[in-house]
Amino acid sequence: MQWKGRRGSRNIEDRRGQRSVGKAGGIGGLGLVAVLVIGYFLGIDVTPLLQGNGPLGGQVTSSENVEITEADKQAGQFVSVVLADTEEVWAEVFREQVGETYNPATLVLFKDATQSPCGGANGASGPFYCPVDKKAYLDTDFFVTMSRKLGASGDFAAAYVVAHEIAHHVQNELGILAQANRIRRQVSQAESNAISVRIELQADCLSGLWARYAQARFASLENGDLEEAVNAAKQIGDDTLQRNAGRRPNPHTFTHGTSEQRQRWFATGYKDPRIQACDTFSAARL
Repeated sequence: MQWKGRRGSRNIEDRRGQRSVGKAGGIGGLGLVAVLVIGYFLGIDVTPLLQGNGPLGGQVTSSENVEITEADKQAGQFVSVVLADTEEVWAEVFREQVGETYNPATLVLFKDATQSPCGGANGASGPFYCPVDKKAYLDTDFFVTMSRKLGASGDFAAAYVVAHEIAHHVQNELGILAQANRIRRQVSQAESNAISVRIELQADCLSGLWARYAQARFASLENGDLEEAVNAAKQIGDDTLQRNAGRRPNPHTFTHGTSEQRQRWFATGYKDPRIQACDTFSAARL
């Protein structure tokens, strides 16, 4: 992906110079990290825990200084450029397809841990979007995890992660996220998980839509970039994560979709870059 020397976004909140420390309910330190890692790799939805509704909820009590390495700086610059690309693309898409103005999200960069209105964030939990403050949260060390532990390397694989979280903001701006989460609170856990899968697959599709527009607008994609994104979608499918964790895939616990589904919906958005084409909620087949 060609990104160096290009415009970065001003909607970056960089908290990496401070590491949040303190208690997180009854579990702290390595215990908290272990639980979040287990939840992530086994495909368990840890959202309620991150929102302070379970034993992991809690308040940050203090912070300490953190060294920002050269690799951290470059990762921050990269994310800033990708975020700027999403802002330009979604402004165009909203203008053309929705007839409204796109209000961009803020992306919070943190290192190890931070707080959000949706609860505590930890690097082991992976990136997430908080609809309360309309901010996406990302520990850029997750890119290292993707490459070394998940087998999803490459700069466009990382760009796909950013685009996916911003796609949740797009869902929020369109009113889709609030409606879906409202229904999730009224149904069984299995039904809630099924709705979550549709939310995530739609975000994958919107990420593909963004990639198509970004290529047309910036000509930033290089040979192999799309393959990097598709491979990343494959490596973070619920079934693949559960198999890699030594478990038999259990569809009732899926919250993001299978590898095949995530790849296919990303490809759908890229081939047919219309928001309507990404309507996973009306799709008879996911």
